[in-house]
Amino acid sequence: MQHYFDPMTRVGMITSTVLTVWANIRSEDLLKTAILAAVGAVVSFLVSQVLKAVMRWIKR
Repeated sequence: MQHYFDPMTRVGMITSTVLTVWANIRSEDLLKTAILAAVGAVVSFLVSQVLKAVMRWIKR
């Protein structure tokens, strides 16, 4: 069985979902999430650089 939603129904569903999530997230959670994402990105970058240097050192 195939369901069909017209574009306005999809927009309404997506908008209501986003607004519900947005209303339930506190600003402290957003700040904590942003900080954790930044720390994760920095750690990932540093680990990849260290591994790249180790691989170059091993290949010599």
